Amino acid sequence: MKGIVIVTGGTSGIGLATVKRLEAMGYRVYEFSRRASEAANHLRVDVTDEAAVRAAVEEVIAREGRVDILINNAGFGISGAMEFTSSEDAHRLMEVNLFGMDNMIRAVLPHMRRAGRGRIVNLSSVAGVYAIPFQAWYSISKAGVRALTMALANEVAPYGVQVTSVLPGDIKTGFTAARKKSVEGDGEYGGRISRSVARMEHDEQTGMSPDIAAKTVARVATKPGGVKPYYTIGLAYQALVFLERLLPCGVIRRLLFMLYGK
Repeated sequence: MKGIVIVTGGTSGIGLATVKRLEAMGYRVYEFSRRASEAANHLRVDVTDEAAVRAAVEEVIAREGRVDILINNAGFGISGAMEFTSSEDAHRLMEVNLFGMDNMIRAVLPHMRRAGRGRIVNLSSVAGVYAIPFQAWYSISKAGVRALTMALANEVAPYGVQVTSVLPGDIKTGFTAARKKSVEGDGEYGGRISRSVARMEHDEQTGMSPDIAAKTVARVATKPGGVKPYYTIGLAYQALVFLERLLPCGVIRRLLFMLYGK
């Protein structure tokens, strides 16, 4: 047994593939999610419930005495025009994708800090670098994950705790079907909402497999030595993230409009 890992949202997609890969590598993995899981060690936890998160982490500590790696993967997507997205839907997404991650970090971090070691891997997205029209709140949440990661990494570096993020691009998973889609206002927007979502879903369903993404997540989580602030999965997406630093923001906005805004 190489180490103790907690993975959130490990019932499907990247999370499940990561759980299986780490278990095969000899790590003892605890999977936190609201649904039943294939993981050997599953705890039913809603990451938005701070008390439940703390109780679950304390249970892992009681069993194992430590947490070596935390992989924050839990999240979901919504799509639709910002003008017509309900406040309730937007807040729910942020509660899971960002504040749920915060709940996990605050529960695990004291144990890592006292141990003088640990690694936290946060799942962000290329959509956090390129804000996608009609997927604004998802992009906002993933940009927030990048900002959280960068700030936290410097806060805890003196205590031997490393924090990094992984940026997947289009992945063929159940995430597409699980997205809460709204085409409210599509008439006012000239059919652009439904066209944009259709393009996004086509890109996702022709994207890479979750196993490829999980390979990167597991490698980043377990690699010896230090970690970079973020890792982008796939050469094409690495090039896109690099280009974002070089191109004027006006050019990027126009390109995104041509791809997903027309």
